[in-house]
Amino acid sequence: DGQTKIVNRSLGAMLKASLKGNKKSWDDYPPHVEFAYNSVVHKTTKMYPFEIVCGFNPLIPLELIPLPNVAFFIHKEGSSRVEFIKKLYEMIQDHIQSQTEKYTKYNNREKKEVIFIEGDWVWLNLRKDRVPSKRKSKLSRRGDDPFQIVSQVAPYNLRRGWG
Repeated sequence: DGQTKIVNRSLGAMLKASLKGNKKSWDDYPPHVEFAYNSVVHKTTKMYPFEIVCGFNPLIPLELIPLPNVAFFIHKEGSSRVEFIKKLYEMIQDHIQSQTEKYTKYNNREKKEVIFIEGDWVWLNLRKDRVPSKRKSKLSRRGDDPFQIVSQVAPYNLRRGWG
């Protein structure tokens, strides 16, 4: 899915930066790159990925010098731990929802709602990824003759007539 591609691209870029040209020892770096990725606050959730999964921030080497207060990380009652995780997930969901609304508003700021009705004349766009059998070359025409809409199956699913 798209999120996995984004994460893999980020991890790949971080791995390349860590290698500094020494490509033969790449297999030593993934644990460090993973830790670095999971220790960065993400824009959408405003939390660390490690914190989302485990419920607390990972300890970095400087924090390991003085022994941490283990009671903070261990919940003696399972129900309080469950409530803590539920609240955490609700907060993350709220952040994701607000970011989604923000991105949607930004991306749709100039979008115009176009409604087609039967009898309208439309151009058929033959993009390579939509109709690969029709587009053999990037030099071929990008569109086809105008077609008349014969019927409407769904709001953006139309049947066309032959010019």
